[in-house]
Amino acid sequence: MEFAEKIKQAIDKPIFRQLSDVAEEEGVPCYVVGGYVRDIILNRPSKDIDVVVVGSGIAVAERYAKKLGKGAHLAVFRNFGTAQVKYRGMEVEFVGARKESYSRNSRKPVVEDGTLEDDQNRRDFTINDIAASLNRDSFGEVLDPFGGFDDIKSKTIRTPLDPDITFSDDPLRMMRAIRFATQLQFDIAPQTFRAIARNCKRISIISGERIIDEINKIMKSKYPSIGFRLLDESGLLELILPELSALKGVDNVEGKGHKDNFFHTLTVLDNVALKSDNLWLRWAALMHDIGKPVVKRYDNKNGWTFHNHNYMGAKMIHRIFKKLRLPLGEEMKYVKKLVDLHMRPIVLAEDIVTDSAIRRLLFDAGVDIEDLMLLCEADITSRNREKVARFRENFGIVRQKLKEIEEKDRIREFQPPVSGEEVMEVFGLSPSRPVGDIKEAIKEAILDGIIPNEYEPAYNYMIKVAAEMGLKPVKGS
Repeated sequence: MEFAEKIKQAIDKPIFRQLSDVAEEEGVPCYVVGGYVRDIILNRPSKDIDVVVVGSGIAVAERYAKKLGKGAHLAVFRNFGTAQVKYRGMEVEFVGARKESYSRNSRKPVVEDGTLEDDQNRRDFTINDIAASLNRDSFGEVLDPFGGFDDIKSKTIRTPLDPDITFSDDPLRMMRAIRFATQLQFDIAPQTFRAIARNCKRISIISGERIIDEINKIMKSKYPSIGFRLLDESGLLELILPELSALKGVDNVEGKGHKDNFFHTLTVLDNVALKSDNLWLRWAALMHDIGKPVVKRYDNKNGWTFHNHNYMGAKMIHRIFKKLRLPLGEEMKYVKKLVDLHMRPIVLAEDIVTDSAIRRLLFDAGVDIEDLMLLCEADITSRNREKVARFRENFGIVRQKLKEIEEKDRIREFQPPVSGEEVMEVFGLSPSRPVGDIKEAIKEAILDGIIPNEYEPAYNYMIKVAAEMGLKPVKGS
């Protein structure tokens, strides 16, 4: 089926026919444009509909909401000349056709009323620049002035007009180009990509919130590595996330080199993305080796080492998240924890797995143990098939041990069987160091398997430890 016919059939439904009626009543040209039209061609589900009105978009939105009746929710943004109608899971955005001009130091344009041609001229990419008429006498007729159909066929991201002007005017479009290339697995046209590289420093005028929104959309894609490779090749990555860019390259001393940790990281990220939609687990994958450039050392005996890179990386997470305007609450703590712990299962997989080591891993990872194991398995990217097979087999042993210890000792959400309040009550203590020392001794005894994770053995162990400290229970305890 031809693209134009496919679009016409796809919009031949009540929600668009009612829009057509409103356009006739208002006496204005009205078009569905942008991503919704593109996604019809690409067979991608979409609930966000953009409508351009050659006239007042707000007036059409208000009348449309009334026509839909109960269940329609109207929001008007008069300062921007836009409106939104939400109805049965769909979001319809209305804007009047406009033309824009920009100043050098701002991405906020000076906006004037314009024609449909003006509106299509200002759009970011040809694949988002296809419009379909909603007016009764031309319903479904398609306007594709810049060859969007051809670019969808060839899987190409290209700007309608001069890319240098497009990206200089609104540098966020550089991020959007890379995001669309990642989501759709399209190529960016060479002249368009060269313009991104030439204008990359213009990203400095874009707010961190806008940038991280695009990065997170890249992170949520099927193969997020595509986006980070393009960010790197364009020069944007070094400006946005220099800590990740610093992983690039291979140093050689006396013929001994290490792997390129940047490309290794992207492989780990894709490996995680294949198994999980968890955005913050993907961030942990992206950050897991972030400390390596800081601790990288070479000596004649051991060659290249990255000792404590997990600890150093975990220390860097808060600063990176703050700079990128990422949340600093539980999401950041989760990423920090996984970065800190990501070497532990790998070490267990290399050595003899003891019950004590498993208990400590369960204690430290808590409810995130499955995510940690997924990250660690994704981290095995060696080309040596025997090595990979060995690690996978050993990880299987670790997983079985984790299951057995968890069923037996209930360590994952560990709470000491004896509380600090009970320690104070039994020995007549106020909050003090001895209370903490006794609690710590009980915890260590459980993790080392000296006593089971049960109240009575823990209580008896408390009495023993306290006696060694010269403490006796007060009368009546």
